[in-house]
Amino acid sequence: QVQLVESGGGLVQAGGSLRLSCAASGRTFSVYAMGWFRQAPGKEREFVATIGRIGGNTYYADSVKGRFIISRDNAKNTVYLQMNSLKPEDTAVYYCATTKTSLPSSDIGRYDYWGQGTQVTVSS
Repeated sequence: QVQLVESGGGLVQAGGSLRLSCAASGRTFSVYAMGWFRQAPGKEREFVATIGRIGGNTYYADSVKGRFIISRDNAKNTVYLQMNSLKPEDTAVYYCATTKTSLPSSDIGRYDYWGQGTQVTVSS
């Protein structure tokens, strides 16, 4: 059974940084692309970043481009999201997910397993 467990969320002041981690098990991690999504209260879940199976291909939502960095360590079955210059509008529950293929994607429909989420709160 595939399991994804996020960690690293918390409360941070605007302009600060956080690093989220997502540990995966139950699937050959290095075969599949991974992604991060977020959901703010009253809003739909939205794409944040995605990374290909090797890590060379990364894509970001315009709202986080230049501030967030997605990376992965296939030896540790872990994907990371380094979040810098955080803004109050980044406040949300952040979810990691694994795709059905090796190709990175912003399409939520391409993701078949999800973590439970970790709360990120950015105060102004």
